[in-house]
Amino acid sequence: MENSVLLKAIIDNAIDGLITIDDQGIIESINPSACRLFSYTEQEILGKNISILMPQQDRMNHDGYLFRYKKTGQASIIGVGRELTGLRKNGSQFPFRLGVSEVKYSGRIIYAGFIHDLSREKEAESKLHDYAALLEDQVQERTLSLRETVDALEQTKAELNQSLENLHNTVFTLEQTQRELNLSLAKEQELGKLKSRFVSIASHEFRTPLSMVQLSASLIERHALPFDNPNISKHVDKIKDAVLNVTAILNDFLSLEKLDSGKVQTKFNHFNLAEFAAEITEEMQIALKGRQKIVFVHRGTESMITLDQTLLKNCIVILIDNAIKYSGEESSIQFYTKINENNCTIRICDNGIGIPIDDQKHLCEPFFRAHNTGKISGNGLGLSILSRYTDLMNGKVDFKSRINRGTLFTLTFPQS
Repeated sequence: MENSVLLKAIIDNAIDGLITIDDQGIIESINPSACRLFSYTEQEILGKNISILMPQQDRMNHDGYLFRYKKTGQASIIGVGRELTGLRKNGSQFPFRLGVSEVKYSGRIIYAGFIHDLSREKEAESKLHDYAALLEDQVQERTLSLRETVDALEQTKAELNQSLENLHNTVFTLEQTQRELNLSLAKEQELGKLKSRFVSIASHEFRTPLSMVQLSASLIERHALPFDNPNISKHVDKIKDAVLNVTAILNDFLSLEKLDSGKVQTKFNHFNLAEFAAEITEEMQIALKGRQKIVFVHRGTESMITLDQTLLKNCIVILIDNAIKYSGEESSIQFYTKINENNCTIRICDNGIGIPIDDQKHLCEPFFRAHNTGKISGNGLGLSILSRYTDLMNGKVDFKSRINRGTLFTLTFPQS
């Protein structure tokens, strides 16, 4: 009795399922593990044919096994483990391993089926299969990628070899070009020195005869006073104007030569801009034509700035001289200065012939003159020199102009 209780306890607490059937396939007993596997209660399953726990195809096979075993006595599943599919009450299926034993008891034959759930194993096996397939795909992909990389590296190697060969050729060409450039530079420097020397010598050599011509013209004018001949005065004035023009040209060439050779050095000092500009205005009166006038106004209360006085004066003189030259004899030239916290501005405005739009982008190029200047004298150096002087003082040049309406130049210099 005690052994029977112990056996029942072992069966009821077994991890695997246990089902017993008779030789007709009718379920006689089922343990709790098997009930949980198939989602049936013991009352629902006892007395039912074992085929209720099988999918349709396995039911036909199971009936065939029993029929052949009864007829021939040859067992095909008894004593042999097999993997089968179980059918739960809700219709879902799961894999399990079945081991069947034949038990002869009290003149009857009973078959005991031991059921081990393979769901986890199959799931792990499926995952392992999927992972193996993924690895295989990745290996193939990596292999293909590696092959492409190797091909690309081979191509890159060939390109690098070609590039290296081209680089050698380029280096050789550059070295040859460098030698030619050095030779050209040496010649250019020599020509530059010769040009500077020529300009300097020519300027000094011309100044003496020009001074003599100027002095002679003044003496002729003085000695001709008693004759009161207007033709003499007219031609003497022409001589004086010609001397002044040639002198101005020489000065411009000398200024350009000093700029090109780097001889112009800025010397900043602190001075009164209003008084400085007023003095320039007074000096420029002698250059006015007819009834021209210069109107100077300093705006604001601040008047002290720090700049190079010589370079700034040259800039202002160039602008006022141009305004006089390209304006009518009845015109008024506006000259304004102003200082604020950050900068100082100098504006010179005329109502002269103006600058054509197409010429404005070339205005500060050396020897360039606008197409509407006609017979008005000039060498095209003034604004180029002005631009370079302004740069040396960290300033900038702006202008606005309209044909036959005039031109406004603005010089702006930073003030700390």
